[in-house]
Amino acid sequence: MAGEGEEALAAFVALHGAALRASRVPTQYWESLSRKLRGEIFDAGDYFGIMQVEEVDEEEEVDEEMEEQFKKKPNPGNGPCFKVIVTNENGLQASNPNSVFLVDHAWTFRVEHARHQLRHVPGLLHRMANLMGIPFHGEIPDEGSIEQVLQEMWKYSQTYQLSQGTAEEKVPVWYIMDEFGSRIQHSDQPSFAAAPLFYMPQQIAYTILWPLRDLETGDEVTRDYAHGETDRLIRKCVLLPWVPEVLDVSSSTPEPPDEHYQAILAENKEKLPVAINPPVYAKDKVFKVFTDIPQVLNSLTHPRFVFTDNEGEADILYNFSHFKDYRKLSEERPEVMVNQFPCENLLTVKDCLASIARRAGGPDGPRWLPRTFNLETELPQFISCFQQRDRRGEDNHWICKPWNLARSLDTHITNNLNSIIRHRESSPKVVCKYIEEPVLFEREDVGLVKFDVRYVVLLRSVQPLRLYSYDVFWLRFSNRVFSLDDLDDYEKHFTVMNYAPGATLKQVHCEDFIPLFEKQYPEYPWTTVQASIFKAFAELFQAATSKPAPLGICDYPSSRAIYAIDLMLKWDTSRDGKRIMQPQILEVNFNPDCDRACKYHPTFFNDVFSTLFLDETDNCHVTHIV
Repeated sequence: MAGEGEEALAAFVALHGAALRASRVPTQYWESLSRKLRGEIFDAGDYFGIMQVEEVDEEEEVDEEMEEQFKKKPNPGNGPCFKVIVTNENGLQASNPNSVFLVDHAWTFRVEHARHQLRHVPGLLHRMANLMGIPFHGEIPDEGSIEQVLQEMWKYSQTYQLSQGTAEEKVPVWYIMDEFGSRIQHSDQPSFAAAPLFYMPQQIAYTILWPLRDLETGDEVTRDYAHGETDRLIRKCVLLPWVPEVLDVSSSTPEPPDEHYQAILAENKEKLPVAINPPVYAKDKVFKVFTDIPQVLNSLTHPRFVFTDNEGEADILYNFSHFKDYRKLSEERPEVMVNQFPCENLLTVKDCLASIARRAGGPDGPRWLPRTFNLETELPQFISCFQQRDRRGEDNHWICKPWNLARSLDTHITNNLNSIIRHRESSPKVVCKYIEEPVLFEREDVGLVKFDVRYVVLLRSVQPLRLYSYDVFWLRFSNRVFSLDDLDDYEKHFTVMNYAPGATLKQVHCEDFIPLFEKQYPEYPWTTVQASIFKAFAELFQAATSKPAPLGICDYPSSRAIYAIDLMLKWDTSRDGKRIMQPQILEVNFNPDCDRACKYHPTFFNDVFSTLFLDETDNCHVTHIV
């Protein structure tokens, strides 16, 4: 039997050791944990009890402003208050290898599915309302109770992420512990630690709970809701959902210091090139192209480009994945051109884009970029901004986006401050002001919907800055009439329908779109709108190339690149009081999907290669921006 136990433990550690180490679960508990997981032993009830407590705060003075804020909340916490205490007559010894406990999860969800599950999973709304102290009577889910649970759940939710699988499978999972786990209160000096563990054999997640010191009968079980945060101000921010207060800090976000960009370079493991002279090629040279991009292989037919399977003999490397070792390339093959620039992530990663844009618009950013905060490094400034806007009665809808995911994955629109603060725990994110007054497009079949525009820009060189835009642009539309509600209605608030199962994909070509747009907005000819868009592009790339690498895009003479810039238009007021359409750059995409470009414009890659590699722009359908 002992041999079997050792074998089971070895198998358990092989599967879960890395996760347990990362969560700092002491090794003395691993054997007992393995046994409890195998046998589904939930023995916390033998050691702990839930106790209801009366909260009396008559002596405490409450900041009036905070009290008003508190009253506005859908459920201002006037339900019963609970705590968990040790009830075992012998107390609990941290040195006892059995002092580790499983906590079940009452609800596991991805944010975009939460409302649907509360509506349709029998008993779920009732259980969550009870757990959160929200009055709910009757059996049929009502929208008011669902909305309250969706608002309050951020005080109870925890998160984990799967490390393997598709991009969709890696989207953070949120969960709410059962009534026992959810009653464990916060303390800055906690008596217990807790961490989620995804148990592979059952494909189920549990929370593991273990003591940090010996406890006697009657001692309270607490955990640190801001575990791992040591900075006092950040702890205050992270604990705001449970301990509301007005932050007295500036909301200004100047550009980060140079060290910030040095750290990004080191993290990306990108090696900058040595200085080289711009290569000179014969006027009639035929270039050998090495590429792994099917669209290029299938579409590039220009006679001055031929494909090679031998990377070593190529004149042009046109790679789908990120190139890292520019130093080696510049030292050994400086004449070889590459379809990327060192440090271009300053444009293509959302937090970096916001940082460098401040060179063009000061601490609040330029008018062509929604106000953006990096939740990792600018959380206090964001909270201060949110609270100031709230006091002024200004719109407070924000959109939370991962730094580096496409296709609107793990992207959430909300006006709930607690939700945004908690989203910081799942993966690195930025939060951007949601465009509350977008320019809309009348779809005959639907009504006034959101739309965004994608331009493909071609960066020929950094010094001097030479930037072109492809003359065809692409449009994407929402499928439902826009309004500033139903924030989790994907087809109302998002335009990326290619990946949404069952969603209609509305396609309008730009040459058909322009007359329709001008008919709807006769005072705003598209040439004027496009001029303001190109002005924004010029300012963005001037900002991105205004400093040497790694503070800006590297001036490497053998680099060329194409990027897709997604933007929307919003209604704004010019300095002289006129109503204008202001471009809002949403993101810059590296190596964009050019499938539609190739399908409807067969010369697309011939035009791109001629512009970037031959310096020939005549009849190439491009406009010189800078």
